[in-house]
Amino acid sequence: MYCSTCGDERAFEQPPCPDGHGGECPERACVDCGSAVLVGAPPPAPPPARERAATTAPEPTTAPAHGPATGRGTGRAATARAVA
Repeated sequence: MYCSTCGDERAFEQPPCPDGHGGECPERACVDCGSAVLVGAPPPAPPPARERAATTAPEPTTAPAHGPATGRGTGRAATARAVA
């Protein structure tokens, strides 16, 4: 395959795929310089996070939606303040 970085024909190999495509990963890397190229059509992307969330049932909540009359929040906001 031609490597535009090397400017000549070079061998390319499939590197380990961190995206989980396995053997269908379209990425190849030049064995000399490491430049990456895509071969063929890329596999379909996973659905966006909000579509995945819509397909799962919400987890039940045990904490009240609002904090006590002191004005302090509970749950997620309180955790964010404690971490920050």
